[in-house]
Amino acid sequence: MNLSRPARITLRIAAGLGFAVIYVPLLLVLVNSLNPDRSSGWPPPGLTFHWWADAWHSTGARDALWTSVKAGLGATAIALVLGTLIAFAVQRFRFFGRETLSFLVVLPIALPGIVTGVALNTAFRTVLEPLGVGLGMFTVVVGHATFCIVVVFNNVVARLRRMAGSCEQAAMDLGATSFRAFVDVTFPLVRSALVAGGLLAFALSFDEIVVTTFTAGPGVQTLPIWIFSNMARPQQAPVVNVVAAVLVLLSVIPIYLAQRLSSDTATGSRI
Repeated sequence: MNLSRPARITLRIAAGLGFAVIYVPLLLVLVNSLNPDRSSGWPPPGLTFHWWADAWHSTGARDALWTSVKAGLGATAIALVLGTLIAFAVQRFRFFGRETLSFLVVLPIALPGIVTGVALNTAFRTVLEPLGVGLGMFTVVVGHATFCIVVVFNNVVARLRRMAGSCEQAAMDLGATSFRAFVDVTFPLVRSALVAGGLLAFALSFDEIVVTTFTAGPGVQTLPIWIFSNMARPQQAPVVNVVAAVLVLLSVIPIYLAQRLSSDTATGSRI
């Protein structure tokens, strides 16, 4: 589509403003984490890594980081298994309610987090507490998995739609069993989609706070919840800035890797 010069300039300005609204606050968080002024005065009088050292020695921050990692890994593992199985069922088979199943799988990512959190909290208290299972790490992992499944499902379904079934059929015509055809043919073709989906699922779980608030017990504190609970403490403000900067950086890495893997997968499928 050919656009006039004024239209192109307008679009570029609008895009620049949009990116500025998104990324300038994140940049300010990173700068404030290096600000020697405890009150985060602006402009900063200098740069220091003193608060980074304090954050490293903060037991609460380190424990919260480890809790977020464990919750993210657990939710990602569940999402990889269930999301992949559902994707294969929906894409490879025709059955009654297939479209409804696809809709129900994708729905949690579209629902407001507070709605999902309240619903899960009610369900856990109604079903699990009578069985002696209270809110804790298990409920956090299950809560995160409800929306992590979506990204794995979407990645795998998109890859399967670009795959030709003739490769698997050829392998079975040559004597391979269904399992052998999956291991030697199908899995290598969907592997990058699985990795990309897993990275995105981990990133979503790692910085989730709304659902976590409703599903975590009193002894479970993830990194986002630790940040939120310490924001009102003036003495903790510099350390909170450091932890927030780390959270941003740790979230960017899996998202970047997932984007690169998805791009490589799409390029390979066109060759």
